[in-house]
Amino acid sequence: MLKIFILAMIMIFSLALPAGALSEDDPLEEDLLNDDLSAGDIPADEPFLEDPADDMPLENDPDHEEHYYRARVLKVEEAREDQHDYYTVIEQEVVVELTSGPFEGKELEILNTFFEGDPVYDFVLEEGQEVIVVALGEEGSFEQVHVQDLARDRGVYYLLGVFALVLLLVGRMKGLKTLLTLGVTIFLVFQFLLPLLLLGYSPIPLAVIMASMAITFTLFVIGGLNLKSLVAILGTISGVIVAGLMAFWAGSIARLTGFGTHEAQMLYFLDQTIDFRGLLFAGIIIGSLGAITDIGMSVASAAAEIKQASPDISGRDLFRGSLNVGRDIMGTMANTLIMAYVGAATPMLLLVMGYEMDWLKIINMDLIATEFVRGVAGSIGLIAAVPVTALLAGRLLPRRK
Repeated sequence: MLKIFILAMIMIFSLALPAGALSEDDPLEEDLLNDDLSAGDIPADEPFLEDPADDMPLENDPDHEEHYYRARVLKVEEAREDQHDYYTVIEQEVVVELTSGPFEGKELEILNTFFEGDPVYDFVLEEGQEVIVVALGEEGSFEQVHVQDLARDRGVYYLLGVFALVLLLVGRMKGLKTLLTLGVTIFLVFQFLLPLLLLGYSPIPLAVIMASMAITFTLFVIGGLNLKSLVAILGTISGVIVAGLMAFWAGSIARLTGFGTHEAQMLYFLDQTIDFRGLLFAGIIIGSLGAITDIGMSVASAAAEIKQASPDISGRDLFRGSLNVGRDIMGTMANTLIMAYVGAATPMLLLVMGYEMDWLKIINMDLIATEFVRGVAGSIGLIAAVPVTALLAGRLLPRRK
């Protein structure tokens, strides 16, 4: 069984050939140019209002090099206001001290300028605050320097530390294994999946391979090298593949472009050789991975416990018992997956409701249709993993002596 699984992974990997950009006669590209990506009418010859790459620094231009430093605000002068007809510009003269990098301890005078009433970009600096400053030009040149943002990374690091501590205190050895598998999954994403996507490889086979590798390592580490883990692995992989197929099928019917988000639009100007529709479906596969893995391992573990309590149970009865357990888990896990997508899309949903858009317009927007496909396809994959895992448990576990 393991040999067959490895051979299948090799065959899938052989399909991950570099993918070119959309072909010139591809109707999806023409639809993209005429699509309503921002709920407004965009001319066909102008797919985006502006090229985000125009604001990016030139790669080999030393005058546009960006160097970021952590700093602490030492002194803040009284803010000055410049009143205009429709807006107010506020300027703060601040003195900051660099607290990181080769120029630690250096003091800089910076003019912090922002528009009053703009909650996205404006922030009033206070003494003692930690900020991130950016200097343009060669390293060590602080002729062009400004405050980029408030320093927020410490809160993230503290929360990660609490997460690891709680995981170890409650899970002990299982918690340590969880941290190990989480680290390996992150490594696979950043060292395997993302670099190969940027090289132009086909996203869907890469996502299936990465998901299979992460599932195999995670479940073997958590559950051990046994039939229970093998059943969970095969059931989970089947669910992930079903989720990908459903997303591809529904996405093709709905003619999703993969450009439903501003990040995808910006990525288009960075690298036009990426298969953006494939990238969308690959994201659905990766996004459903966690929930499907959870339900696959839960059903396999339940089947193993049933087998241990009743060693002489038949394969049919074991299938029925584990399927009943899977049905109970299925409802809560599908709800969890949908709520995760709804939670992430809450601002967008509020925006749609706030403008009281017509339902016909809402459901046909690329962004909305994409979120529907993402959530429902992942839920279908999760549901499909239940009977497949139960069937594999009924076939394989009774053979164990």
